[in-house]
Amino acid sequence: MSRICELTGKGRQVGHNVSHANNKTKRTFLPNLQTVTLMSDSLERGVKLRVSMNGLRSVEHVGGLDNWLTKTSDEKLSLKAQRLKREIAKKAKAAA
Repeated sequence: MSRICELTGKGRQVGHNVSHANNKTKRTFLPNLQTVTLMSDSLERGVKLRVSMNGLRSVEHVGGLDNWLTKTSDEKLSLKAQRLKREIAKKAKAAA
């Protein structure tokens, strides 16, 4: 299981630990990923995703999972999230 947020595409970053003597050693910075169940209003069911806490705050700020998926480009989304986005779009088109 890769350490990448399924909604924002946020992954690990590489940097240095810097000692007092200014010695630099490689290290990684991992995103704060949590497995959460987000409710989809149009599908009327919960969806389990592995999301960074930063991404979760963004989803809540935009107004929910459905709004987030419709506004986000497919390059950032995981395959699971892209399928969910298509499913929501199909449901919205059928309702209109």
